[in-house]
Amino acid sequence: MEKQQITLDLPIRGEYDVIVVGGGPSGCTAAVASAREGRKTLLIEATTALGGMGTMGLVPAWCPFSDLEKIIYRSLAQKVFEESCACVPNEPDGKLDWVAINCEELKRIYDEMVEEAGVTVLYQTTLCGVNSENGQVSSIMVSNKSGLSLYKAKVYIDCTGDGDLAIKAGADYETGNAHGLVQPSTHCFVIANVDTYAYEHVVNLKMHGQRMGEESVCVKLMKDPELDLIVDTHFCNSMFAPGAVGFNAGHLFELDSTNPEAVSAAMAKGRRLAHQFLKGLKKYAPEAFANAYVAQTGPLMGIRESRRIVCDYRLTADDYLARRSFEDEIGRNSYYIDVHHSSEELEKVVKGEFDSNKRYERYGKGESHGIPYRSLCPVGLQNVLVAGRCIGSDNAINGSVRVMPPCLVTGEAAGVAASMACEMTQPDIHQVNVSDLQDTLLSYGAYLHIDQQ
Repeated sequence: MEKQQITLDLPIRGEYDVIVVGGGPSGCTAAVASAREGRKTLLIEATTALGGMGTMGLVPAWCPFSDLEKIIYRSLAQKVFEESCACVPNEPDGKLDWVAINCEELKRIYDEMVEEAGVTVLYQTTLCGVNSENGQVSSIMVSNKSGLSLYKAKVYIDCTGDGDLAIKAGADYETGNAHGLVQPSTHCFVIANVDTYAYEHVVNLKMHGQRMGEESVCVKLMKDPELDLIVDTHFCNSMFAPGAVGFNAGHLFELDSTNPEAVSAAMAKGRRLAHQFLKGLKKYAPEAFANAYVAQTGPLMGIRESRRIVCDYRLTADDYLARRSFEDEIGRNSYYIDVHHSSEELEKVVKGEFDSNKRYERYGKGESHGIPYRSLCPVGLQNVLVAGRCIGSDNAINGSVRVMPPCLVTGEAAGVAASMACEMTQPDIHQVNVSDLQDTLLSYGAYLHIDQQ
C-alpha cells in the first residue's frame, strides 16, 4: 500500500496528546499507560468492544503467562490476566498457563480499566487516512456515524494489528514467509448446552489424544468426508462457564486480512465450519455434545499474521533461540514459536509427517527473551509507534510475539514512550530516553533483564 494523503477539507473534531488506533490488548494498555502519565488520550476502535481477539474474536484461553516458574507479563498485563482469571471459577487457583477466558467479563474488565485511567474511547470508528509530511503525522481521518472527520495528536500509536496507520503514513512493511504466505486464520466460536461433567470427565481425554486405543475425536472429525471444511486437527477448546465451551479450531488458509472481499467470504465460511464442528461433536462425542448448539461465532476473524512494520530493530528467530536480552528491552516473552502450518504443508501434517510447532525448541523453566524498544519504532516516522502483532519482527518470531500476553506488554511500553515523546517540542519517538522509559516501566512492575547481554 502506498502512502495516503488526505485531500478533503474536513473539520478537526478533536485534539489530543496521544491517539491510539485499535482497541485490542495492545491498544488498551497503550491508552491506559498514556493516560496514566497524565496525557489526554483517545482510543479508537472499529468494533463495539475493547479486547480484540480475547473478546470480539472469542479466543477461548490465554496463552501462557509464565516462563514455567513465574508470571513474566506483568504490570497492566498481569492486572488484566488476574481479573480475567477471577471470572472463570472452574479454573484452579494459581493457574498461569492456558487459563480459559470469559469473553463478556473480559470486555467489562477492559472497559473499567480505560475508564478509570481517563481514556476517551470511540467505538464503531474506522481509520480512513493519514495526513503526514517528512515523517510527522499531523492528523488522521476517521469514519463513523458523524461521517468523515479529522483528529490530531502529538503522538500516534498503531495497534491495528495490520499496521494500518503506520503504512498510510508511509512506513515500509513485510508480510508472510519466504514464499509470501501468511499463517492461516481461525474463526473462533462458542458451543453451549454442553454436558459439563461429560466434557470434563468423559470425553476430555479423547478430544485430542487416544483413550484405551480409541482414535481421538479431532482425528475422526478430520477424516469424516461429510465434514469437508475440517481439514486438519487444529482443535483448541476450553470450558469457561458451565455448559459453555469456546473453540479455537479449524483453519482458513491464505487469508489476506487487508482484503475486505476475502475477509467477508472467510467470515461466512468460518460460520459454516463452526456448524460442521458441532455436527461432528454430536456424532463422535455425544456424551457431552448431544444437546449442544452453536451459541456464537466471533464477530472478529482470528488473524494470526498480516503486515509487520519495518522498525529500527527486526526481532528474529535467532533472538528467540539465543534467549537474547537487549539494552533497550521493554519486556520479556517466553511463548514458543507458534507458526501454524501453511496449505502447502497440510498434506504432510495430516499424514503425521510434519508438526509446525516443533520447528523451534521450546524454552525451559525460567527462560525468556527480551523485546527491544526499537521494534516499536517504525523507520522513517517520528511521531508514530507500533504495538501488538505488527511490531518489527521476522515471520518466525512473529508467531510468538503476536499472542495476547506480549501484546499487552508492548502496548504499555508504547503508551509510556508516547507520553515521554509528548514532552519534546517536536515529538520524535526515536529520541526517547530508553533508560527513563525502562525506569518508568519498572516502577509499575515490569519484568526486564536489562543487565544481561
